Amino acid sequence: MLAKLKTFSLLGIDALPVEVEVDVSPAGLSKTILVGLPEQAVKESTHRVERAIVNSGFLRPQTRVVINLAPAELPKQAASFDLPITLGILAGSGQFESNRLDGYAVVGELALDGSTRPTRGALSMAMAAANQDGLRGLLVPRASAAEAAVVEGIEVIPVGSLAEVVAFLAGEVEIDPTPPQLDELFGSLANYDLDFSDVRGQEMAKRAVTVAAAGGHNLLMLGPPGSGKTMLAKRMPTILPELHAAESIETTRIYSALGLLRPGQPLLATRPFRSPHHTISDAGMVGGGSTPAPGEISLAHNGVLFLDELPEFNRRTLEVLRQPLEDGTVTISRALSRTTFPANFMLVAALNPCPCGYRGDPRHSCHCSVPQIERYMAKISGPLLDRIDIHIEVPAVAFRELSGGSDGTSSATMREQVTRARRRQTERFAGTHARYNGDMSHRQVRKFCVLNKESQGLLQASMDEMGLSARAHDKILRLTRTIADLDESETIAPQHLNEAINYRMLDRQLWT
Repeated sequence: MLAKLKTFSLLGIDALPVEVEVDVSPAGLSKTILVGLPEQAVKESTHRVERAIVNSGFLRPQTRVVINLAPAELPKQAASFDLPITLGILAGSGQFESNRLDGYAVVGELALDGSTRPTRGALSMAMAAANQDGLRGLLVPRASAAEAAVVEGIEVIPVGSLAEVVAFLAGEVEIDPTPPQLDELFGSLANYDLDFSDVRGQEMAKRAVTVAAAGGHNLLMLGPPGSGKTMLAKRMPTILPELHAAESIETTRIYSALGLLRPGQPLLATRPFRSPHHTISDAGMVGGGSTPAPGEISLAHNGVLFLDELPEFNRRTLEVLRQPLEDGTVTISRALSRTTFPANFMLVAALNPCPCGYRGDPRHSCHCSVPQIERYMAKISGPLLDRIDIHIEVPAVAFRELSGGSDGTSSATMREQVTRARRRQTERFAGTHARYNGDMSHRQVRKFCVLNKESQGLLQASMDEMGLSARAHDKILRLTRTIADLDESETIAPQHLNEAINYRMLDRQLWT
């Protein structure tokens, strides 16, 4: 007897429809054959399935069982095929009948006792199910139901065991769909534990951080150890605008596909902050593998990627960031496929001015030679530096500022300025691909960053003195537009341009 069920397989972060065909037929020897390009985790499912069937009170067919996962050319991986394969065996052997198999897709891993376990990529599978004609709902493990229920337009049926699934499909019990709880999730999860008020001093650096957040600009901080660079970077998400529902779902599905969602957190309600170690590989940074998986830059999508001790990273690893920084996506190419992952993030980098870290610090002596410093800084290429909009110095904090009784500028105050500036940018770029000033194309820069004669002379003199590239020229204009937005000014004044140029001063001091 032949049974057919609908399920999904993850490819990267996308869920693709798969049909599970199970044929149970009499044969001399009991044998289970699994075809359809299954990976090792799927091949091993036959052993889990057999014990789950027996331990749930059903009979294991003592016949020939052929399981086909179609389409045959699509690699099938992960253990989410356990549940549909098991149901196909039970339906094919006549142990239950159902008229609901055509209207529901099924995903889930089974334990040996027949209970269900969480499934990676439940959110992507729910999104694919909502877009597939003829599907009424999706049966998922109870632990993954809240995550899948975020998607509207599809019934998400939570199931806890094989017996419960069979009873539902046979019409013996009814299970209420899991309701979407977007508002409740955002209300309970959209909180940050950190605040910029914890950072004493560094008000100039906080201003630069505010400008970077307001326009979506990349930021590089240079200073001695212990000056507060990491504290500033970790608090960057707290001043970015709140995640919209669409942004949250975009980011959550990446974490879901990799199994990185925490228990009790079916949705990301805060901006992600990723800080990989400097020993990370190219594939770990941008994504890769025989079956491509997202890397750190995709995990930082709609959030912040922080690279501490920037020169300690492998130069090749840093160079692979150049294209994603420009495009907001990364494409992993293999011989038979191409996979594109989202990677729209803010890059925040920190480094010391020399190998010992104390060059230019009046309280410490630096013994690094000029060749040592040149080798240290040579790990950061000019093209990568061009893609970082703001370069600031973060000096050591004086004792009187550390011991003062007053708190520094709070995240709430900085976020209010950022929100006002981004509201102006939303109106400015309505109907275009750009979202923030940092995303402006060359044509938009010419349209929205008009300078008067005094400002043009100032910019020309700075470019001649600092030897800036054409890309750096446009970066300065984008920064100038953001600073004017923070001042709620429609026109760009010379003081706006002067502040933007000061944020590129490290070009002259260290790399030119």
